[in-house]
Amino acid sequence: MKNLNRRSFLKSTLAASAALSLPARLRAQAAGANGDIRIGVIGFNGRGQDHIKNYLGQKNARIVALCDVDTDVLGKGVAQLKAKGHEVAPYQDLRKMIESKEVDVVSIATPNHWHSLAAIWAIQAGKDVYVEKPVSHNVWEGRQLVKAADAYQRIVQMGVQSRSGPGLAAALEWVKDAPLGKLQYARALCYKRRPSIGKVSGEQAVPATIDYDLWCGPAAKLPLTRAKLHYDWHWVWNTGNGDLGNQGIHQMDIARRFLGEDALSPAVMAVGGRLGYVDDGETPNSLVIFHDYKNAPLIFEVRGLPEKADGKEMDKYRGASVGVIVQYEKGHILCPNYDDAIAFDADGKEIKKFAKASADTLHVEVVGADAENHYTNFLNCVRSRKTADLHGKILDGHISSALCHTGNIAYRLGKKTAPGAIKDKLKDSKDATDSFDRLAAHLAANNVDISTDELAFGEYLKFDPKTEKFIGNAEADKLLTRDYRAPFVVPEKV
Repeated sequence: MKNLNRRSFLKSTLAASAALSLPARLRAQAAGANGDIRIGVIGFNGRGQDHIKNYLGQKNARIVALCDVDTDVLGKGVAQLKAKGHEVAPYQDLRKMIESKEVDVVSIATPNHWHSLAAIWAIQAGKDVYVEKPVSHNVWEGRQLVKAADAYQRIVQMGVQSRSGPGLAAALEWVKDAPLGKLQYARALCYKRRPSIGKVSGEQAVPATIDYDLWCGPAAKLPLTRAKLHYDWHWVWNTGNGDLGNQGIHQMDIARRFLGEDALSPAVMAVGGRLGYVDDGETPNSLVIFHDYKNAPLIFEVRGLPEKADGKEMDKYRGASVGVIVQYEKGHILCPNYDDAIAFDADGKEIKKFAKASADTLHVEVVGADAENHYTNFLNCVRSRKTADLHGKILDGHISSALCHTGNIAYRLGKKTAPGAIKDKLKDSKDATDSFDRLAAHLAANNVDISTDELAFGEYLKFDPKTEKFIGNAEADKLLTRDYRAPFVVPEKV
Protein backbone atom coordinates (compact mmCIF):
# COMPACT_ATOMS: atom_id res chain seq x y z
CA MET A 1 0.00 0.00 0.00
CA LYS A 2 2.50 2.60 -1.21
CA ASN A 3 0.38 5.72 -1.19
CA LEU A 4 -2.09 4.84 1.52
CA ASN A 5 -0.14 4.22 4.69
CA ARG A 6 -1.12 5.62 8.07
CA ARG A 7 1.46 8.42 7.98
CA SER A 8 0.19 9.81 4.68
CA PHE A 9 -3.37 9.54 5.94
CA LEU A 10 -2.52 11.48 9.08
CA LYS A 11 -0.66 14.12 7.15
CA SER A 12 -3.47 14.75 4.67
CA THR A 13 -6.23 14.43 7.23
CA LEU A 14 -4.77 16.71 9.88
CA ALA A 15 -4.43 19.41 7.26
CA ALA A 16 -7.94 18.87 5.97
CA SER A 17 -10.07 17.74 8.85
CA ALA A 18 -10.99 20.78 10.89
CA ALA A 19 -13.41 18.42 12.46
CA LEU A 20 -16.63 20.07 11.43
CA SER A 21 -15.57 21.03 7.93
CA LEU A 22 -17.37 20.10 4.74
CA PRO A 23 -15.72 17.73 2.28
CA ALA A 24 -12.58 19.27 0.79
CA ARG A 25 -14.05 20.88 -2.31
CA LEU A 26 -17.11 22.16 -0.45
CA ARG A 27 -15.26 23.63 2.50
CA ALA A 28 -15.42 27.22 1.34
CA GLN A 29 -19.09 27.00 0.47
CA ALA A 30 -22.07 27.30 2.78
CA ALA A 31 -24.17 24.18 3.25
CA GLY A 32 -26.77 24.05 0.51
CA ALA A 33 -24.59 25.88 -2.02
CA ASN A 34 -24.37 24.66 -5.59
CA GLY A 35 -21.30 22.46 -5.14
CA ASP A 36 -22.13 18.79 -5.58
CA ILE A 37 -21.05 16.10 -3.14
CA ARG A 38 -18.93 13.74 -5.22
CA ILE A 39 -19.50 10.07 -4.48
CA GLY A 40 -17.46 6.95 -5.17
CA VAL A 41 -19.17 3.56 -4.83
CA ILE A 42 -17.09 0.50 -3.96
CA GLY A 43 -18.66 -2.84 -4.89
CA PHE A 44 -21.88 -2.94 -6.90
CA ASN A 45 -22.52 -6.52 -7.92
CA GLY A 46 -25.30 -6.64 -5.33
CA ARG A 47 -26.23 -4.07 -2.69
CA GLY A 48 -24.14 -1.45 -4.46
CA GLN A 49 -26.78 -1.26 -7.19
CA ASP A 50 -29.15 0.17 -4.57
CA HIS A 51 -26.50 2.75 -3.66
CA ILE A 52 -26.16 3.80 -7.29
CA LYS A 53 -29.92 4.01 -7.84
CA ASN A 54 -30.46 6.15 -4.76
CA TYR A 55 -27.54 8.50 -5.29
CA LEU A 56 -28.65 9.17 -8.86
CA GLY A 57 -31.90 10.53 -7.43
CA GLN A 58 -30.26 12.94 -4.99
CA LYS A 59 -29.98 16.68 -5.48
CA ASN A 60 -26.56 18.35 -5.33
CA ALA A 61 -24.77 15.01 -5.37
CA ARG A 62 -23.28 12.94 -8.17
CA ILE A 63 -21.46 9.67 -8.62
CA VAL A 64 -17.97 10.38 -9.95
CA ALA A 65 -16.26 7.01 -9.43
CA LEU A 66 -17.01 3.30 -9.39
CA CYS A 67 -14.77 0.62 -7.97
CA ASP A 68 -15.06 -3.14 -8.26
CA VAL A 69 -12.38 -5.81 -8.05
CA ASP A 70 -14.09 -7.65 -10.94
CA THR A 71 -13.28 -5.77 -14.15
CA ASP A 72 -16.29 -7.35 -15.87
CA VAL A 73 -18.62 -5.94 -13.22
CA LEU A 74 -16.72 -2.64 -13.30
CA GLY A 75 -16.99 -2.25 -17.06
CA LYS A 76 -20.71 -2.96 -17.06
CA GLY A 77 -21.26 -0.46 -14.23
CA VAL A 78 -19.36 2.31 -16.00
CA ALA A 79 -21.28 1.63 -19.22
CA GLN A 80 -24.57 1.58 -17.34
CA LEU A 81 -23.96 5.07 -15.95
CA LYS A 82 -22.59 6.39 -19.23
CA ALA A 83 -25.82 5.33 -20.93
CA LYS A 84 -27.63 7.53 -18.42
CA GLY A 85 -25.37 10.48 -19.12
CA HIS A 86 -22.93 10.07 -16.22
CA GLU A 87 -19.20 9.83 -16.85
CA VAL A 88 -17.39 8.14 -13.95
CA ALA A 89 -13.81 7.19 -13.22
CA PRO A 90 -13.28 3.39 -12.99
CA TYR A 91 -11.09 1.80 -10.30
CA GLN A 92 -10.29 -1.84 -9.66
CA ASP A 93 -8.25 -1.07 -6.51
CA LEU A 94 -10.27 0.65 -3.79
CA ARG A 95 -7.10 2.22 -2.38
CA LYS A 96 -6.67 4.27 -5.54
CA MET A 97 -10.25 5.50 -5.40
CA ILE A 98 -9.97 6.39 -1.72
CA GLU A 99 -6.85 8.42 -2.47
CA SER A 100 -8.58 10.44 -5.19
CA LYS A 101 -9.06 14.13 -4.49
CA GLU A 102 -12.07 14.02 -6.83
CA VAL A 103 -14.06 11.94 -4.32
CA ASP A 104 -15.70 13.42 -1.20
CA VAL A 105 -17.79 10.47 -0.05
CA VAL A 106 -17.10 6.73 -0.18
CA SER A 107 -20.07 4.35 -0.28
CA ILE A 108 -19.13 0.75 0.55
CA ALA A 109 -21.04 -2.35 -0.56
CA THR A 110 -18.22 -4.90 -0.71
CA PRO A 111 -18.36 -8.39 0.84
CA ASN A 112 -18.48 -8.23 4.66
CA HIS A 113 -14.80 -8.93 5.27
CA TRP A 114 -13.90 -5.61 3.61
CA HIS A 115 -16.46 -3.33 5.32
CA SER A 116 -14.51 -2.12 8.34
CA LEU A 117 -11.09 -1.79 6.72
CA ALA A 118 -12.38 0.02 3.64
CA ALA A 119 -14.34 2.40 5.88
CA ILE A 120 -11.38 3.06 8.18
CA TRP A 121 -9.07 3.76 5.24
CA ALA A 122 -11.63 6.15 3.75
CA ILE A 123 -12.09 7.93 7.09
CA GLN A 124 -8.34 8.30 7.50
CA ALA A 125 -8.21 9.83 4.03
CA GLY A 126 -10.70 12.49 5.14
CA LYS A 127 -13.75 11.02 3.40
CA ASP A 128 -17.26 10.62 4.75
CA VAL A 129 -18.58 7.07 4.54
CA TYR A 130 -21.76 5.10 3.97
CA VAL A 131 -21.00 1.46 4.87
CA GLU A 132 -23.27 -1.51 4.33
CA LYS A 133 -24.47 -3.89 7.00
CA PRO A 134 -22.99 -5.59 8.88
CA VAL A 135 -20.46 -2.82 9.41
CA SER A 136 -17.84 -5.39 10.40
CA HIS A 137 -16.81 -8.99 9.93
CA ASN A 138 -15.88 -9.34 13.60
CA VAL A 139 -16.41 -7.48 16.88
CA TRP A 140 -12.94 -5.94 17.27
CA GLU A 141 -12.73 -4.33 13.85
CA GLY A 142 -16.21 -2.87 14.30
CA ARG A 143 -15.07 -1.10 17.45
CA GLN A 144 -11.99 0.15 15.57
CA LEU A 145 -14.30 1.65 12.96
CA VAL A 146 -16.22 3.50 15.66
CA LYS A 147 -12.93 4.82 17.06
CA ALA A 148 -11.82 6.02 13.62
CA ALA A 149 -15.10 7.85 12.96
CA ASP A 150 -14.75 9.60 16.34
CA ALA A 151 -11.05 10.39 15.97
CA TYR A 152 -11.42 11.97 12.53
CA GLN A 153 -14.94 13.31 13.13
CA ARG A 154 -16.24 11.96 9.86
CA ILE A 155 -19.89 11.46 8.93
CA VAL A 156 -20.41 7.67 8.87
CA GLN A 157 -23.81 6.13 8.15
CA MET A 158 -24.48 2.40 8.55
CA GLY A 159 -26.67 0.78 5.93
CA VAL A 160 -29.58 -0.50 8.01
CA GLN A 161 -32.47 1.24 6.27
CA SER A 162 -34.97 0.61 9.07
CA ARG A 163 -33.21 3.39 10.96
CA SER A 164 -34.97 5.74 8.54
CA GLY A 165 -38.33 3.95 8.86
CA PRO A 166 -40.84 6.50 10.19
CA GLY A 167 -43.37 3.90 11.28
CA LEU A 168 -40.81 2.12 13.44
CA ALA A 169 -39.70 5.42 14.93
CA ALA A 170 -43.29 6.28 15.85
CA ALA A 171 -43.89 2.85 17.40
CA LEU A 172 -40.71 3.15 19.46
CA GLU A 173 -41.92 6.51 20.74
CA TRP A 174 -45.39 5.09 21.54
CA VAL A 175 -44.08 2.18 23.66
CA LYS A 176 -42.09 4.50 25.90
CA ASP A 177 -45.27 5.05 27.96
CA ALA A 178 -45.71 1.26 28.33
CA PRO A 179 -49.23 1.06 26.82
CA LEU A 180 -48.85 -2.73 26.55
CA GLY A 181 -47.30 -3.22 29.97
CA LYS A 182 -43.98 -4.82 30.81
CA LEU A 183 -41.64 -5.97 28.06
CA GLN A 184 -41.16 -9.75 28.01
CA TYR A 185 -38.97 -10.51 24.99
CA ALA A 186 -38.09 -9.52 21.43
CA ARG A 187 -37.96 -12.34 18.89
CA ALA A 188 -36.35 -11.59 15.53
CA LEU A 189 -36.92 -13.84 12.51
CA CYS A 190 -35.00 -14.58 9.35
CA TYR A 191 -36.95 -17.37 7.66
CA LYS A 192 -35.53 -16.98 4.17
CA ARG A 193 -35.05 -19.76 1.62
CA ARG A 194 -31.39 -20.63 1.19
CA PRO A 195 -30.93 -23.66 -1.08
CA SER A 196 -27.72 -25.65 -1.33
CA ILE A 197 -24.77 -23.87 -2.98
CA GLY A 198 -23.59 -27.22 -4.34
CA LYS A 199 -20.50 -29.25 -3.62
CA VAL A 200 -17.36 -29.25 -5.74
CA SER A 201 -14.60 -31.86 -5.71
CA GLY A 202 -11.64 -29.53 -5.39
CA GLU A 203 -10.16 -26.09 -6.00
CA GLN A 204 -12.01 -23.98 -8.56
CA ALA A 205 -10.56 -21.44 -10.98
CA VAL A 206 -11.07 -17.80 -10.06
CA PRO A 207 -12.47 -15.85 -13.02
CA ALA A 208 -9.70 -14.05 -14.93
CA THR A 209 -11.54 -10.74 -14.54
CA ILE A 210 -11.01 -10.75 -10.76
CA ASP A 211 -7.92 -9.68 -8.84
CA TYR A 212 -8.26 -12.42 -6.23
CA ASP A 213 -5.59 -10.97 -3.93
CA LEU A 214 -7.58 -7.74 -3.71
CA TRP A 215 -10.86 -9.63 -3.43
CA CYS A 216 -9.58 -11.53 -0.37
CA GLY A 217 -8.04 -8.39 1.16
CA PRO A 218 -7.97 -8.73 4.97
CA ALA A 219 -9.33 -12.30 4.82
CA ALA A 220 -7.12 -15.36 4.45
CA LYS A 221 -6.26 -16.00 0.81
CA LEU A 222 -7.69 -19.49 0.56
CA PRO A 223 -8.27 -21.62 -2.54
CA LEU A 224 -11.74 -21.17 -4.03
CA THR A 225 -13.58 -24.35 -3.03
CA ARG A 226 -17.14 -23.55 -4.01
CA ALA A 227 -18.84 -23.23 -7.38
CA LYS A 228 -19.49 -19.49 -7.22
CA LEU A 229 -17.20 -16.79 -5.84
CA HIS A 230 -19.76 -13.99 -5.85
CA TYR A 231 -22.56 -13.92 -3.25
CA ASP A 232 -21.90 -17.39 -1.83
CA TRP A 233 -19.07 -15.83 0.19
CA HIS A 234 -21.88 -15.14 2.70
CA TRP A 235 -21.92 -18.82 3.70
CA VAL A 236 -18.23 -19.33 4.60
CA TRP A 237 -16.69 -17.95 7.80
CA ASN A 238 -13.60 -16.50 6.15
CA THR A 239 -15.61 -13.81 4.37
CA GLY A 240 -19.23 -13.99 5.55
CA ASN A 241 -21.38 -14.15 8.66
CA GLY A 242 -24.22 -16.39 7.53
CA ASP A 243 -27.79 -15.18 7.36
CA LEU A 244 -27.52 -13.85 10.90
CA GLY A 245 -25.13 -11.19 9.60
CA ASN A 246 -26.65 -10.94 6.13
CA GLN A 247 -30.42 -10.46 6.31
CA GLY A 248 -30.61 -10.92 10.06
CA ILE A 249 -28.67 -7.79 10.99
CA HIS A 250 -31.74 -5.75 9.97
CA GLN A 251 -34.01 -7.59 12.38
CA MET A 252 -31.32 -7.72 15.08
CA ASP A 253 -31.12 -3.93 15.03
CA ILE A 254 -34.90 -3.46 15.19
CA ALA A 255 -35.20 -5.91 18.10
CA ARG A 256 -32.41 -4.19 20.02
CA ARG A 257 -34.08 -0.80 19.57
CA PHE A 258 -37.31 -2.06 21.15
CA LEU A 259 -35.37 -3.60 24.02
CA GLY A 260 -33.66 -0.24 24.58
CA GLU A 261 -30.25 -1.88 24.92
CA ASP A 262 -27.18 0.16 23.95
CA ALA A 263 -24.48 -2.46 24.57
CA LEU A 264 -23.77 -6.10 23.83
CA SER A 265 -25.51 -8.75 25.90
CA PRO A 266 -23.87 -10.15 29.05
CA ALA A 267 -24.46 -13.75 27.91
CA VAL A 268 -25.25 -15.53 24.65
CA MET A 269 -26.29 -19.08 23.72
CA ALA A 270 -26.75 -20.76 20.33
CA VAL A 271 -28.17 -23.96 18.90
CA GLY A 272 -28.29 -24.92 15.22
CA GLY A 273 -26.67 -26.51 12.21
CA ARG A 274 -26.37 -26.63 8.44
CA LEU A 275 -28.89 -29.32 7.71
CA GLY A 276 -31.11 -30.72 4.95
CA TYR A 277 -28.30 -30.93 2.39
CA VAL A 278 -24.52 -31.32 2.21
CA ASP A 279 -22.70 -28.55 0.37
CA ASP A 280 -19.67 -26.28 0.51
CA GLY A 281 -21.30 -23.80 2.88
CA GLU A 282 -20.18 -23.54 6.51
CA THR A 283 -22.64 -21.19 8.19
CA PRO A 284 -25.85 -22.57 9.75
CA ASN A 285 -29.11 -22.57 7.82
CA SER A 286 -31.02 -23.43 11.02
CA LEU A 287 -30.21 -21.44 14.15
CA VAL A 288 -31.50 -20.05 17.43
CA ILE A 289 -29.54 -17.32 19.22
CA PHE A 290 -30.46 -16.27 22.76
CA HIS A 291 -29.02 -12.97 23.99
CA ASP A 292 -29.64 -12.96 27.73
CA TYR A 293 -30.16 -9.28 28.53
CA LYS A 294 -31.14 -8.53 32.12
CA ASN A 295 -34.51 -6.90 31.44
CA ALA A 296 -35.73 -9.11 28.58
CA PRO A 297 -34.05 -11.51 26.15
CA LEU A 298 -33.37 -10.93 22.48
CA ILE A 299 -34.04 -14.19 20.63
CA PHE A 300 -33.06 -14.69 17.01
CA GLU A 301 -34.25 -17.48 14.72
CA VAL A 302 -32.75 -18.34 11.32
CA ARG A 303 -34.35 -20.84 8.93
CA GLY A 304 -33.10 -21.44 5.41
CA LEU A 305 -35.17 -24.55 4.66
CA PRO A 306 -38.78 -24.23 3.46
CA GLU A 307 -41.91 -24.83 5.49
CA LYS A 308 -41.71 -28.52 4.61
CA ALA A 309 -39.70 -30.83 2.36
CA ASP A 310 -40.08 -29.80 -1.29
CA GLY A 311 -42.27 -26.88 -0.22
CA LYS A 312 -42.09 -23.40 -1.72
CA GLU A 313 -43.39 -21.38 1.22
CA MET A 314 -41.49 -20.43 4.37
CA ASP A 315 -42.61 -20.92 7.97
CA LYS A 316 -44.37 -18.05 9.67
CA TYR A 317 -44.35 -17.13 13.34
CA ARG A 318 -47.29 -14.98 14.37
CA GLY A 319 -47.72 -13.66 10.87
CA ALA A 320 -44.10 -13.10 9.87
CA SER A 321 -41.31 -14.95 8.07
CA VAL A 322 -38.87 -12.05 8.20
CA GLY A 323 -39.57 -9.53 10.93
CA VAL A 324 -39.60 -8.83 14.66
CA ILE A 325 -42.19 -9.66 17.34
CA VAL A 326 -41.90 -7.69 20.56
CA GLN A 327 -43.93 -9.30 23.34
CA TYR A 328 -45.40 -7.36 26.27
CA GLU A 329 -47.64 -8.54 29.10
CA LYS A 330 -50.73 -6.95 27.49
CA GLY A 331 -50.05 -7.56 23.82
CA HIS A 332 -47.34 -7.45 21.21
CA ILE A 333 -45.91 -5.40 18.35
CA LEU A 334 -45.17 -6.87 14.95
CA CYS A 335 -42.53 -5.19 12.76
CA PRO A 336 -42.98 -6.95 9.39
CA ASN A 337 -40.58 -4.79 7.38
CA TYR A 338 -38.17 -1.84 7.65
CA ASP A 339 -40.84 0.86 7.84
CA ASP A 340 -44.00 -0.20 9.64
CA ALA A 341 -45.18 -1.56 12.98
CA ILE A 342 -48.52 -2.97 14.17
CA ALA A 343 -49.65 -3.17 17.80
CA PHE A 344 -51.98 -5.97 18.99
CA ASP A 345 -53.75 -6.47 22.29
CA ALA A 346 -53.54 -9.63 24.41
CA ASP A 347 -56.30 -11.25 22.32
CA GLY A 348 -54.44 -10.64 19.07
CA LYS A 349 -56.69 -7.80 17.95
CA GLU A 350 -55.00 -4.99 16.03
CA ILE A 351 -55.20 -1.79 18.06
CA LYS A 352 -52.78 0.54 16.32
CA LYS A 353 -50.71 0.66 13.15
CA PHE A 354 -47.75 2.87 12.44
CA ALA A 355 -47.17 3.37 8.73
CA LYS A 356 -45.73 5.90 6.33
CA ALA A 357 -48.77 5.76 4.07
CA SER A 358 -52.46 6.23 4.80
CA ALA A 359 -54.74 3.21 5.27
CA ASP A 360 -58.42 2.41 5.74
CA THR A 361 -58.57 1.62 9.42
CA LEU A 362 -59.25 4.00 12.27
CA HIS A 363 -56.27 2.68 14.16
CA VAL A 364 -53.61 3.79 11.67
CA GLU A 365 -51.24 6.55 12.65
CA VAL A 366 -49.77 8.05 9.49
CA VAL A 367 -46.23 9.21 10.07
CA GLY A 368 -43.32 10.67 8.20
CA ALA A 369 -44.85 11.35 4.79
CA ASP A 370 -41.86 13.58 4.10
CA ALA A 371 -39.36 11.45 6.02
CA GLU A 372 -35.78 11.40 4.78
CA ASN A 373 -34.60 8.52 2.68
CA HIS A 374 -31.63 6.79 4.37
CA TYR A 375 -29.22 8.04 1.69
CA THR A 376 -30.73 11.52 1.75
CA ASN A 377 -30.25 11.67 5.51
CA PHE A 378 -26.59 10.71 5.06
CA LEU A 379 -25.92 13.37 2.43
CA ASN A 380 -27.78 16.02 4.44
CA CYS A 381 -25.48 15.25 7.36
CA VAL A 382 -22.43 15.38 5.10
CA ARG A 383 -23.42 18.96 4.35
CA SER A 384 -24.45 19.98 7.87
CA ARG A 385 -21.61 18.09 9.64
CA LYS A 386 -24.12 17.13 12.35
CA THR A 387 -23.35 13.55 13.31
CA ALA A 388 -26.20 13.65 15.83
CA ASP A 389 -28.68 13.93 12.94
CA LEU A 390 -27.59 10.65 11.35
CA HIS A 391 -30.33 8.03 11.44
CA GLY A 392 -27.83 5.16 11.38
CA LYS A 393 -24.95 6.10 13.64
CA ILE A 394 -21.88 3.93 13.31
CA LEU A 395 -21.91 3.05 17.02
CA ASP A 396 -25.37 1.55 16.60
CA GLY A 397 -24.16 -0.29 13.52
CA HIS A 398 -21.28 -1.72 15.50
CA ILE A 399 -23.40 -2.93 18.42
CA SER A 400 -26.08 -4.58 16.29
CA SER A 401 -23.47 -6.17 14.01
CA ALA A 402 -21.50 -7.40 17.03
CA LEU A 403 -24.63 -9.08 18.43
CA CYS A 404 -24.65 -11.16 15.25
CA HIS A 405 -20.95 -11.93 15.67
CA THR A 406 -21.17 -13.05 19.31
CA GLY A 407 -24.16 -15.21 18.41
CA ASN A 408 -22.15 -16.83 15.65
CA ILE A 409 -19.23 -17.34 18.03
CA ALA A 410 -21.49 -19.22 20.46
CA TYR A 411 -22.62 -21.43 17.58
CA ARG A 412 -19.11 -22.04 16.26
CA LEU A 413 -17.92 -23.19 19.69
CA GLY A 414 -20.93 -25.46 20.08
CA LYS A 415 -20.78 -29.23 20.19
CA LYS A 416 -23.09 -31.79 18.62
CA THR A 417 -25.69 -32.57 21.28
CA ALA A 418 -28.67 -34.93 21.51
CA PRO A 419 -32.12 -33.27 21.52
CA GLY A 420 -32.95 -34.44 25.05
CA ALA A 421 -29.75 -32.96 26.41
CA ILE A 422 -30.46 -29.66 24.64
CA LYS A 423 -33.96 -29.56 26.14
CA ASP A 424 -32.47 -30.14 29.57
CA LYS A 425 -29.99 -27.29 29.13
CA LEU A 426 -32.80 -24.93 28.09
CA LYS A 427 -35.31 -25.95 30.76
CA ASP A 428 -34.91 -22.74 32.77
CA SER A 429 -36.05 -20.58 29.85
CA LYS A 430 -39.50 -21.15 28.39
CA ASP A 431 -38.74 -18.72 25.56
CA ALA A 432 -35.55 -20.53 24.51
CA THR A 433 -37.34 -23.88 24.87
CA ASP A 434 -40.18 -22.63 22.66
CA SER A 435 -37.72 -21.57 19.95
CA PHE A 436 -35.94 -24.92 20.09
CA ASP A 437 -39.17 -26.96 19.99
CA ARG A 438 -40.43 -25.08 16.94
CA LEU A 439 -37.03 -25.43 15.23
CA ALA A 440 -37.05 -29.18 15.88
CA ALA A 441 -40.56 -29.46 14.40
CA HIS A 442 -39.50 -27.41 11.37
CA LEU A 443 -36.51 -29.67 10.74
CA ALA A 444 -38.67 -32.78 11.13
CA ALA A 445 -41.01 -31.36 8.45
CA ASN A 446 -37.93 -31.20 6.22
CA ASN A 447 -37.07 -34.84 6.94
CA VAL A 448 -34.15 -33.95 9.20
CA ASP A 449 -33.83 -36.29 12.20
CA ILE A 450 -31.95 -34.35 14.89
CA SER A 451 -31.57 -37.48 16.99
CA THR A 452 -29.03 -38.70 14.42
CA ASP A 453 -28.08 -35.49 12.58
CA GLU A 454 -27.48 -33.64 15.83
CA LEU A 455 -27.56 -29.90 16.29
CA ALA A 456 -24.59 -27.99 17.69
CA PHE A 457 -25.30 -26.54 21.12
CA GLY A 458 -23.22 -23.54 22.14
CA GLU A 459 -23.27 -23.14 25.91
CA TYR A 460 -24.03 -19.74 27.42
CA LEU A 461 -20.93 -17.59 27.01
CA LYS A 462 -20.51 -14.81 29.56
CA PHE A 463 -19.51 -11.45 28.09
CA ASP A 464 -18.32 -8.10 29.42
CA PRO A 465 -20.11 -5.37 27.42
CA LYS A 466 -17.65 -2.70 28.63
CA THR A 467 -14.47 -4.40 27.44
CA GLU A 468 -16.25 -6.27 24.63
CA LYS A 469 -14.52 -9.48 25.60
CA PHE A 470 -15.76 -12.84 26.84
CA ILE A 471 -15.28 -13.68 30.48
CA GLY A 472 -12.90 -16.56 31.14
CA ASN A 473 -13.01 -17.95 27.60
CA ALA A 474 -9.84 -17.44 25.58
CA GLU A 475 -11.14 -19.62 22.74
CA ALA A 476 -14.16 -17.36 22.27
CA ASP A 477 -12.00 -14.24 22.53
CA LYS A 478 -9.89 -15.42 19.57
CA LEU A 479 -13.00 -15.25 17.38
CA LEU A 480 -13.61 -11.59 18.30
CA THR A 481 -10.94 -10.67 15.74
CA ARG A 482 -8.90 -12.35 13.01
CA ASP A 483 -5.35 -12.69 11.70
CA TYR A 484 -5.14 -9.93 9.10
CA ARG A 485 -3.18 -10.37 5.90
CA ALA A 486 -0.65 -7.65 5.10
CA PRO A 487 -1.04 -5.06 3.73
CA PHE A 488 -4.79 -5.34 4.40
CA VAL A 489 -4.55 -4.84 8.16
CA VAL A 490 -7.06 -3.08 10.41
CA PRO A 491 -4.82 -0.77 12.49
CA GLU A 492 -4.50 -1.13 16.26
CA LYS A 493 -4.31 2.65 16.48
CA VAL A 494 -6.67 4.36 14.09
